[in-house]
Formats: sequence, C-alpha cells, structure tokens
Amino acid sequence: MEQFCDDFRAGLHDLMRWRRDVRHFRTDPVDEALVQTCLDTFNLAPSVGLSEPWRILRVASDTARQAALENFKSANEQALAGYDGDQVALYASLKLSGMQDAPVQLAVFCDDTTSKGSGLGAASMPEMRRYSVVGAVTQMWLAARAYGLGIGWVSVLDPDRLSRDLKAKEGWHLVAYLCLGWPKEESLTPELETKGWEHRARHLNIETR
Repeated sequence: MEQFCDDFRAGLHDLMRWRRDVRHFRTDPVDEALVQTCLDTFNLAPSVGLSEPWRILRVASDTARQAALENFKSANEQALAGYDGDQVALYASLKLSGMQDAPVQLAVFCDDTTSKGSGLGAASMPEMRRYSVVGAVTQMWLAARAYGLGIGWVSVLDPDRLSRDLKAKEGWHLVAYLCLGWPKEESLTPELETKGWEHRARHLNIETR
C-alpha cells in the first residue's frame, strides 16, 4: 500500500479546508482538457456494488441554460416566501447560484434503474446509489479545487422540472447541478457564515452506544 508523507497529508487537509461552495465566478473559459481531467475523477470514485450509477449532462446550449436559470429563479422565489422576519432580508441578500457566470455547468443524475452491480448493497438500501453519486461529486470537487477551479452546487431547483427540460432519461434522478469555473475570490470561511446565515460546527457530536 502507498505510504503518504506528512507533507502530503497536510496538503490534503488544506485542500479540504480550501474547498468552498463557489457562487461568484469569472466568465473566463476553462480549457476542455482540464474539464475532462476533473470529470475523469468519477472513474476513480467508489460506488455501491460497483454500480457507477452517475450520469452527467453538460448544460451548454443557451436554451438549456436559460431553462435551468429560470428554474432556479422560480424555486428561489418560493423558498424566499417560506421565511419571515429578519430572515427574509438576509435570504434575499444571499447569492445562491453562479449560473449566470459559470462557464461550465453540469447536471449530475443517478440512474436508479441501472443493472450494473446487480443490486449488490442497494437491495436493502437503494439510496446508496445516490450516495455513491454524492461521493463522486465530492471527489471531483476536491480535484477541481486542486487545479484552482471552483464548484458551486445549486440546490434551489425543481428537480423534476429540470429533468424534463434537459430531457433526462427515465429512471434518472437529479442529484446535483454544478457550476464550475474560476472563482472571483477565495476564502477559508463559508459565505453563509460570513453573511451570518449559519455557523460551522467546531466539534463533532459523537455519541457512544
């Protein structure tokens, strides 16, 4: 087994600290070879039963991007209506999407109907396929950060509407809408924390049974 040095472990820890959910992007293009390098990390990701259930759609056309953006705007208005008091103004001040600027946008789905893996590990917990997709996304996120790129995960969306607009195959379920590009700025502190929306927990809550 590969033995990693202290410098490598320290660098890996720093990489995880510097991984941020980016919403402010430069519009500069990302070289296609670099995009592919990031996407190739999906081939290294673990998956339940080796099912590799991730399916990726590049959202590149003006029509597809506009549909995704309108989806976000509609979902964002509905989300805003669910808050009251001081949270209304605070929520309205948050930038929750980099969809208007990010040069690369990806819709990542889970194929819940895949026969690959023969259902191993997913018969009793079918959600494990979607968790596998999340793990693969996280792995790509770290790789992108290592190359200086940023990723923003847009979760304020209507997934069924987006699936229809992007003509996703039957049995595919949206897991992540990702914006990828060069960040305008970098920070160790999550933007939601700097804005006062929430604070990161400093200690794990671990109980023993």
